[in-house]
Amino acid sequence: MPDNQNRPVERYPGYDVMKKRFSPSWNAQTRRVIERRLAIDDAPCFFTADEFATVRAVAARIVPQHHTDAIPVAALVDHKLHEGISDGYRVAGMPREREAWRLGLAAIDAEARGAHGDHFAALEQDQQDALLRAMEKGELGAREWGSMKPAEFFRKRLAHDIVLAYYAHPVAWNEIGWGGPASPRGYVRLGFNDRDPWEAVEARTDDDAAARRINRHVG
Repeated sequence: MPDNQNRPVERYPGYDVMKKRFSPSWNAQTRRVIERRLAIDDAPCFFTADEFATVRAVAARIVPQHHTDAIPVAALVDHKLHEGISDGYRVAGMPREREAWRLGLAAIDAEARGAHGDHFAALEQDQQDALLRAMEKGELGAREWGSMKPAEFFRKRLAHDIVLAYYAHPVAWNEIGWGGPASPRGYVRLGFNDRDPWEAVEARTDDDAAARRINRHVG
């Protein structure tokens, strides 16, 4: 009972973006991209096992999940780094993506050991949150950071990559009612707060059941 009470209310009940898979909303290229994304194993290829555990723990605090099927955020970040997928630019004072992640994760675990005597993934959630807040504010100073600023790493790499990974997954699209790339169908009703018939319906306080009925047939 308490767990159910803590679950967030569904904004788009009954909506499943994967129903668009073979509809005019998605073309063959979109289907291939999403299928490859869904096939990514929840295991590290770039990160070490210890680094992967730290990424998992950090992701759980930045994008806590209440889905039946959890989004493998750490694996999506790992896949991006393993494949060498780059932002296409480098922020001044920050190493490139792979090096920044290696340095940052080593520093996070060093900070956790210095403050609490254990690696980040083993800490209590409030301890993890406190370290992440200190990182965001630039209040950490372990030598493992090298010349990289903790606050810059938090904003430009850690939170950036984790949030992008989360919202790259269809489960997150269901959560926000997004239909994914709309090719070749596109959109017709472009006015403010207008919706096309193939878009999800957001539930209001008194129409959850109505939204659910509509969203089951959206495709």
